[in-house]
Amino acid sequence: MTMDAVTLPDLSGRTAVVTGANSGLGIETTRMLVGMGARVVMAVRDVDKGGRAAATVQGETEVRRLDLADLASVRAFAGEWEGDLHLLINNAGVMAIPESRTEDGFETQFGTNHLGHFALTNLLLEHVTGRVVTVSSSMHRMAQGIDFDNVDLVGRYTPYRAYCQSKLANLLFTLELQRRLVDAGSSVLATAAHPGYAATNLQSHSGSRFQNGLLALGNKVFAQSATAGALPTIYAATQDVPGAAYAGPKNMGRGAPALAGRSEAAWDSVAAHRLWTLSEQLTGVTFPLKPQTD
Repeated sequence: MTMDAVTLPDLSGRTAVVTGANSGLGIETTRMLVGMGARVVMAVRDVDKGGRAAATVQGETEVRRLDLADLASVRAFAGEWEGDLHLLINNAGVMAIPESRTEDGFETQFGTNHLGHFALTNLLLEHVTGRVVTVSSSMHRMAQGIDFDNVDLVGRYTPYRAYCQSKLANLLFTLELQRRLVDAGSSVLATAAHPGYAATNLQSHSGSRFQNGLLALGNKVFAQSATAGALPTIYAATQDVPGAAYAGPKNMGRGAPALAGRSEAAWDSVAAHRLWTLSEQLTGVTFPLKPQTD
């Protein structure tokens, strides 16, 4: 199997988890991984929808419930895991929704897009043998930094401010996770990807019929397909890239996958460490691997 002359590996006998796998980028990522021979566990909030999506995939899949906006659900999913996990694809997310809270009281976009995946990754990490790939967004560039004193953006909330902060958090999480993996002497890689402008249902939950209509029009006129949008995730999951690599379409919004640039804020190792510490405090989940000793 090839992707614009990029050779993809045979993943027969390997297991992957894809969060948010019942639609959009998630189902396309699932199809590609299954096409490489992987067994894919589709981690979804609605198992009925997940089952219908799985029925469209020719290959080995399993649907399991996971609600990233509920840390009890995250713990239950991870607690039931047995055996090796080659790839953890942190794909699920919400975008530019009206202000709301998760089951644990966090702002929903930060809580779902970052904290849920932070907890899931650390709870599963001792099983991971290959890579952790976290899906961010080119819109992370619109965030100047993490509002550490007010990550829930109380009194400052706008849908896109919250979304951009959560996507910056995804990249800072990847940066700090890779640093910790290296310190622990682990061969696991942490990488990230963004889909460019891809047509999915992610843009249809703004709470505004007018805005949803504009976004739907944009999807039809400007966006690339969800299949094309999933290619950078596959690139970050399978190609020979360094730790903390970030993949995206060559032309930012569309095109073949390649290594992508990121904002200066997304390279801030001090902020990445601070975000990790805060995330541990908020979720009660810590990094499970021990640092190497000389």
